[in-house]
Order: sequence, then structure tokens, then C-alpha cells
Amino acid sequence: MNLRRDVFQAIADPTRRSILMLVAAQSMTAGAIASNFDTARPTVSKHLQILAECELLRSEQNGREIIYHLNPNKMKEIADFIEPFRKMWDEKFNKLESVMKAYQNRDA
Repeated sequence: MNLRRDVFQAIADPTRRSILMLVAAQSMTAGAIASNFDTARPTVSKHLQILAECELLRSEQNGREIIYHLNPNKMKEIADFIEPFRKMWDEKFNKLESVMKAYQNRDA
């Protein structure tokens, strides 16, 4: 049975989100990424594996090292999925702000 990892489960983990932030700023080796965390390197490697399986990170062999790069196309897919929800909440908060201003002006 081939189970595909869910990208939203992957980014739900705070360590994996931190890894994405690091790699978004600069491509890094696993060792360089691991040096930013107080966890064992195999734990960070597992996080990297999950992010790579979800295609959020791309890996490139460079001699004996593997360099991890952010996959902007996959990040855009996530952003595109979330965008309608962001717009919906922006509209709701704008309506709430209008109601609150009207309420405040009524009391003034």
C-alpha cells in the first residue's frame, strides 16, 4: 500500500515549518539545518524526508553532501489553496470593523 504524505500534515509540525523558513532563506545541507535545532540529527533527517516526500523541499546531491532547496512551485500550490479562505476572512473582518466603527460613532 503506497501512502502519500499530506502536505498540510507536514506543515502542521512547528519544526518542519522552521526548516522551511531556514531553507527559504538559503539552500542548506542536512547538517547545516540540523545545527539550528536542539534535536538529534536523525530526527531532523526524518523531518527533511517528510518535507521532501511532500515535494516542499528538493534535494540535490553535491559530492557527498545533499543540499536542500525550497520548492517554490509546491509552496505556491499551498498558497493558492489557502487564498480563497484568506479572502473570505478578510471580508468578514472588514464587515466586523465597519459594524464596530458604526457602533462607536453612534455612542460619540
